[in-house]
Amino acid sequence: ILKVNPELKLPNQSITVVHRADGSGTTWIFTNYLDKVSKQWHEKVGTDKSVAWPCGVGGKGNEGVAQYVQQISGGIGYVEFAYALENNMTWTLLQNKASKFVAPTIESFQSAGANADWKNAPGFYMVLTDQPGENSWPITGASYILVHKNQTNPNAKEMLKFFSWCLKNGAVTAEKLHYVPLPKNLVELVEKQWTNIVYQGKQIWQ
Repeated sequence: ILKVNPELKLPNQSITVVHRADGSGTTWIFTNYLDKVSKQWHEKVGTDKSVAWPCGVGGKGNEGVAQYVQQISGGIGYVEFAYALENNMTWTLLQNKASKFVAPTIESFQSAGANADWKNAPGFYMVLTDQPGENSWPITGASYILVHKNQTNPNAKEMLKFFSWCLKNGAVTAEKLHYVPLPKNLVELVEKQWTNIVYQGKQIWQ
């Protein structure tokens, strides 16, 4: 901390790491980021929904982590963005892959998604931690909907119409819930991929 903030006068106080006691996707994303940026973490701990933490105390769920962080002097932990906002928690700036210090915001999450190499991601599977881009938040995660290429339901096109409507019209609702709308370039790539979906051998999306 002092290395990048030499002007700060920090108290002589121990830092207590607060992590999830239960397995979680939040832990998977956080440890995946640490695995990418720290050789020591990669060799000794790795990435998983639940890991053997080398130090700290465990809290159950986002609420457990938040409670310990707020109660323990010098506590530091990780929770999902929406939970941090709703509970008025303090967050930090992080140095990203472009060596820029960025804050966790809708824009910095979108930057991580927009700068990821989706065109070379089979099936659009992409881990969004430590992505390029000067404005990219380095601990970003995405949620996915899995769709069969060969559909057996004659109403499959209606499903895609609904997804398309959500992607194009759901941005305001998503942001109100503190979730992040997909950037426009990614929405276009997703809908282009839908042209590979067929019902009874016929393309259902154009």
